Amino acid sequence: MANIQWYPGHMNKARNQLEDKMGLIDVLVEVLDARIPESSRNPMISELVGDKPHLIILNKADLADPVMTKMWQKKLSGKGKVVMALDSLHSTNMQVLIRMIKKAASSKVAKLESKGASNPVIRIALAGVPNCGKSTIINRLVGRNVAAVGNKPGVTKGQTWLKTPYNIQILDTPGILWPKFEDQEVGYKLAALGSIKDSIFSADDVALYLLSKLRKYYLNDVVKFARSTKEEVSKINDTDLLLALTEQYGMRDDYDRFSLYLLQRLRKGKVGRITLDRP
Repeated sequence: MANIQWYPGHMNKARNQLEDKMGLIDVLVEVLDARIPESSRNPMISELVGDKPHLIILNKADLADPVMTKMWQKKLSGKGKVVMALDSLHSTNMQVLIRMIKKAASSKVAKLESKGASNPVIRIALAGVPNCGKSTIINRLVGRNVAAVGNKPGVTKGQTWLKTPYNIQILDTPGILWPKFEDQEVGYKLAALGSIKDSIFSADDVALYLLSKLRKYYLNDVVKFARSTKEEVSKINDTDLLLALTEQYGMRDDYDRFSLYLLQRLRKGKVGRITLDRP
């Protein structure tokens, strides 16, 4: 496996800025990709949150394996941690999210009201890896497109406080990775699902890794995507399968091009509802 690492300077700056603002935040909302809930967890977030109320969102749940999502919700829940699945693109469960934010901040709100504050504002921060859907969630909460949305990492570069109609203020933060992936599989999963710039890694390496995982966990989806049979897909190795798929999709021997195509289809849910991290 070739090493995959990506930690540009703006991420380190964003991490330091988030740490500086933690004293102003009532609830930390950690946004994970429901397809890789473990691999998309930034270990630095756990260090920063301390004893603050901590809400974990498994976003893009509409693209993930629903059985695995339920298992991950159970696994990640714990003292001071509330976990919910969310499809922010289609606004599913957004009202539930608002209620959960207010519930998480209820003790802080009650304390302020006891001191005479009228309708105090709840301040939250949304944090997560690049391309996990934070900006889409923010736009849903604010009610208009105020955060840049893109299907590639690195769209949000600065931090901004944003108002919502729900008496909640949001600190929008850029997607933050961490300096070194101790497990290279984490880097491959992040690359496969678009949290790392495509120019940073070799698409065919990630495609081969992806095919090995899909054949192990989602063979039926691979068979459908390959327009083939279980027998044909199972009897060849990952490299030969990649070459066969490249030809099948009319790209002759341009497997680099097909590898990018496969990753793009996966990210859009066109290969199937898949979850690469297993609880």
